[in-house]
Amino acid sequence: MNTPNEATQTASPSLAVFLRQNMREYGILIALVVIMVFFQIITGGVLFRPVNLTNLVLQNSFVVIMALGMLLVIVAGHIDLSVGSIVAIIGAVAAVMMVNYKIDPWTTSLVCLILGGAIGAAQGYWVAYHHIPAFIVTLAGMLVFRGLTLWLLGGMNIGPFPVEFQKLSTGFLPDLFPLPELPLLGALHSTSIILTLAIPALLVFLSWRSRKVNESHGIEVEPFAFFVAQNAVLVAVMLYLGYQLSTYKGFPNILVIMGVLIVFYTFVTTRTTIGRRVYALGGNEKATRLSGINTERLSFYTFINMGVLAGFAGLIVAARLNSSTPKAGNGFELDVIAACFIGGASTTGGVGKITGAVVGAFIMGVLNNGMSIMGLGIDFQQMVKGLVLLAAVVFDLYNKQKG
Repeated sequence: MNTPNEATQTASPSLAVFLRQNMREYGILIALVVIMVFFQIITGGVLFRPVNLTNLVLQNSFVVIMALGMLLVIVAGHIDLSVGSIVAIIGAVAAVMMVNYKIDPWTTSLVCLILGGAIGAAQGYWVAYHHIPAFIVTLAGMLVFRGLTLWLLGGMNIGPFPVEFQKLSTGFLPDLFPLPELPLLGALHSTSIILTLAIPALLVFLSWRSRKVNESHGIEVEPFAFFVAQNAVLVAVMLYLGYQLSTYKGFPNILVIMGVLIVFYTFVTTRTTIGRRVYALGGNEKATRLSGINTERLSFYTFINMGVLAGFAGLIVAARLNSSTPKAGNGFELDVIAACFIGGASTTGGVGKITGAVVGAFIMGVLNNGMSIMGLGIDFQQMVKGLVLLAAVVFDLYNKQKG
């Protein structure tokens, strides 16, 4: 039997070994930091300005939200090419209900989310229970829903939306109480600065408690020096970004919703039975089925989930544009899929993390934002994003071969 000291040595590898074992995960995070610093320098400090950080959140929120669902689809061993068209058709339905028929935003949003789930179920049914490749089913869905959008809108834009609906995408948290202007910090948004201080403290506490629980069970944990450095960097980055947002209009509503969804899906994928079964499904479907798990139903659920999140993204995009357009969502599926693969999802399924997909989405967002500030054309932007995606997949293959 191992003594406690021996167990501790087993649970804490050296820093070099730990970094080598987790090169893929931390490499992506380092890449995001390097890209942000690069564009901060090359744009003369524009990237980190409060107004630009706010725009960065608003412009990429729907990509992050759809990436949460797409990751589960990819981990399960499938793909969904129809999400951009689902965004368009949901926006069109929302516009017709709210603008043409004067139905209130709450009822409209509920109907749109149910419709998104129904679209996901319709596609998931053919993939899961008839084993038609998801590539074919969702490619057909992409064409069908784009055509339906054109038919529903008659080739025209419909808007504007009610003000309360627009706040879904362009609203900000209310200020709890006015703060006096401080000499060095300036005028701050009280609600946002409170969250800026509370959230990092909570994350560090949960991280520390998780480490202690793992140690008590003899589970391998990161070296202590790395644990401290990682949390110090995380807290510093969150405090800086939170402070910057607090000096403008505060936290956008969509940032809070996005944060809640990220926490929820991280919990589902790491702490629940259904989350672990989705990973098992993508890792080895036959073995998972033989172990008594209903793999068809799992695949079906992942597409319903994707449909609901794409529907929600459709509402966000419509609220942001303040109108529904036939071209809404064009190319979104490529950004979402690229975010998942850049974030570490495997092309063969079974591998990928929610945090990785979020980081991947922000890499795409920062690239878009940074190159737009620099004035680069859309042609050059597409080439750069394509090369980044290719580099991420090559890096993934290199790690697999090395491992």
